[in-house]
Amino acid sequence: MTQREVRFPDRFSWGTSTSAYQTEGGGSNTDWWRYERAEGTHCAEVCGDACDSWNRFEEDLDLIVELGLNSYRFSIEWARIEPHRGVTDADALAQYRRILEACHARAILPVVTLHHFTLPLWVADLGGFEYPEIASLMGAYATVVGDALGDLIGIACTVNEPNIVALMGYLIGAFPPAQSDWERFSNVNVAMRSCHVAMRDALRATPGNYPIGMPLSMNEYEALPGGEDLVNSIRHEMEDEYLRCVGDDDYLGVQCYTKIIIGPDGRISNPEGELTEMGYLFWPQSVEYTIRRAASMVDIPIFMTENGIGTDDDEQRIRYLTGALAGLANVIADGIDVRGYFQWSLLDNFEWTFGYRPKFGIVAVDRTSFERTPKPSAHWYAEATRNFTPPR
Repeated sequence: MTQREVRFPDRFSWGTSTSAYQTEGGGSNTDWWRYERAEGTHCAEVCGDACDSWNRFEEDLDLIVELGLNSYRFSIEWARIEPHRGVTDADALAQYRRILEACHARAILPVVTLHHFTLPLWVADLGGFEYPEIASLMGAYATVVGDALGDLIGIACTVNEPNIVALMGYLIGAFPPAQSDWERFSNVNVAMRSCHVAMRDALRATPGNYPIGMPLSMNEYEALPGGEDLVNSIRHEMEDEYLRCVGDDDYLGVQCYTKIIIGPDGRISNPEGELTEMGYLFWPQSVEYTIRRAASMVDIPIFMTENGIGTDDDEQRIRYLTGALAGLANVIADGIDVRGYFQWSLLDNFEWTFGYRPKFGIVAVDRTSFERTPKPSAHWYAEATRNFTPPR
C-alpha cells in the first residue's frame, strides 16, 4: 500500500453526531427495517421517516452553524449506496456529495461513518457478519465511498461500535439477527475487526488525506464481589482485543455513556443511584475514565466521537454534559492527545429497539412536521464549547 500523508484538523473538533438510519428515514432496504416488523421483534416501534434528514440535511447543518460548532459526525447508509450486490446507486452518492459540500460551504468538518449498525438486506441474507467474505464486501463498499467522496471527507470512521453490533446482535439478542450465543458473539467480534482493517486499508487507497479510525464503545466497569472474572472476560471481548488491533489507525474514536456494574450473575440492571431514561446509571465520569483507559493502551490521537444522555429532563442533560466536559478538561490538562468531542445527538431520533421514546438530542424534532427546536442544552453546549480552550 502506498504511503499517504494524513492531515488532521488544525483546531479542536467541537461537534455533534447522528447516524443515517436514525435520522434520514426511508431505510426500507436494511436489516433493521425488516427486523422492526418481524414477529416477536424487540422493537417498540418502527423507524419510518425518522427525522427526514435525507431531505432536510441543510436545516440540520444550519443548526450546527447557529450553535457555533465546527464539526459534524454523520453516517452513510450502505443500503443506499449498494442496494443490490455489485450495483452502485449514483443518485445516492450524489446526495451524500451534496451533504459533504454543504458542510464545507458552512466551514463544518464532515466526520463520515461508513457503517452505523445497519446492513443492506442482501448482505444480511448472505449471513451478515457471519458471512465468510464480509470483510471483503465491506472493503469493496469502502472503496466505492472513498473513490466518490474521499476528496471531501474530513475524518472517516469505519464501523461504528463494532463491539455493540456483536454484543446486541449475537449475545444479548436484541439487534438483528437476534442471536444469543457466546461463541458466535466472539467470532463476530473477530470478523468485525477484520472488517475494520479491510475498510481502513481500502479508504487509504482512495483519494483524500483524512484520518481514518474506528469508534469503539467503552464503559467504566465495576465488579461486585464474585463478578471480577466476568468483568475481565467482557473487557477482553468488548475492548481489549479491539484496542490491540487499532495501532496502525490514524486515531481512535472513544464512545461512552455510563458505568456498568457486574455481579457474579451478570449486569446489575437496576443499579443504585440516579438513572437516565435508558435505565443507564447517570455517570458523566465515564468520559474521563474511558479516555484514560484507551490512552493507556494505544499510542494514537483520540476523539470522543460519541457521548451524551437519553433523558426528557434537559436540566439533567446539562448536568451530564457539565460533568463530561470537566472530565475532558482533566485528561487534556494531563497531556492526553484528545483532538475532539462529539455530543450524541444533534436530534431526538430513532433509538433502535426503544423507538422514539429516549431523547438524546439537544434539538427536539416534531414527529409530524419534523420542525427542529433547539433545547436549552443546545445553547448551553454551544456556550460551553466557546469557553473551553483545550491546550495544544
